[in-house]
Amino acid sequence: MLYMFMGQSCTGKSTVADQMKVQNGAEVYSGKDYIRMAKNENEAWRIFYNMLENALIDKNPENILIYVITEKEHLNKLSSLDGVKKIKFTASLDVIKERFKLRMRGNLPLPVEKKLEMQFKEWEKEDGNLVINTTEDNDVNDLIQLILKSV
Repeated sequence: MLYMFMGQSCTGKSTVADQMKVQNGAEVYSGKDYIRMAKNENEAWRIFYNMLENALIDKNPENILIYVITEKEHLNKLSSLDGVKKIKFTASLDVIKERFKLRMRGNLPLPVEKKLEMQFKEWEKEDGNLVINTTEDNDVNDLIQLILKSV
């Protein structure tokens, strides 16, 4: 099974993916993790893309591969994969800013804030098989069950 967890930073993608790794033995890759698969980025992408295709074909619900995507460029590279379980994570812009501020030890510089606002608008246009809004505090285990049942 292939899941794509997508959305901007601080929406809960990695938190849920990491917990699915612990609970369900999921393989989790983020961003450009695939680069480690070969010395050349193009070769690494080819290997990784083949791995994604194989996970897509594998219908065993116990074999889970999750690709966590924050950058839209990675999303576009996967447009030819048909049947990916796309899970979009979102939250209100204010909550995203607060979470990011915590990551930055209480300081959110104006350029970072503007970048978050731009990313928010970009991700607003995307849709998924399931959209999870994490504006409110969510129980990670409940979110995992929702993901596994709904797609």
